[in-house]
Amino acid sequence: MGHRQEERARRPQSARGGRSEDEVRGRLRSLRLRGEAGYSLVEMLTVMMIMSVVFAGITTVFVAGSKAQNEQDSRFRAQLNTRLAMDKIRRDIHCATDVTPFATNSVTLKLPSGCGGDVSWCTVAVSGSTNRYAVYRQSGTTCSSSGIKYADYLTTPNVFPAFAHASGCGCLASLQLDFPVSLKGSTIDQYELTDTIYLRNSTRI
Repeated sequence: MGHRQEERARRPQSARGGRSEDEVRGRLRSLRLRGEAGYSLVEMLTVMMIMSVVFAGITTVFVAGSKAQNEQDSRFRAQLNTRLAMDKIRRDIHCATDVTPFATNSVTLKLPSGCGGDVSWCTVAVSGSTNRYAVYRQSGTTCSSSGIKYADYLTTPNVFPAFAHASGCGCLASLQLDFPVSLKGSTIDQYELTDTIYLRNSTRI
């Protein structure tokens, strides 16, 4: 209308820019970059060192537990075999008429033919070990490691401490047994079986 100066065209409706808008965008960009950051070398080495200490401790516990379990199993087998040996020699002694010859580490039991004839028991040192002996049973009047092994890990060879056949009391002959067992070859954790067994077929004198 008339000769008035033309008005400036209006800009499209939108958020106005400027320095404040650029600052906001810069901050958002830096936050995105910071969120995508990884571990530094120092942090990674620290984590690896902590994990190695933890895993080393766990491994030590498992190894110690495994060794303890194996030792317990070996101790149980040694004790079980000793009980079986004691039961076996007890049956032989009950059937025997005499013990000759007699030694604290070897005996020959005189058995009648109905019980299978004479049988010998002895202890033999285990090669390469200290204070470790095995108990063997063998038919006949001699005994060695060629016989059948019934027990192991005994700490002494003298497992037949005494043989008695006293006269004048009308008593049966008797043989004393002492089987101490230890995987360590000492009195530590030692398992011991003792008994005095009478020869039921011996003569009362």
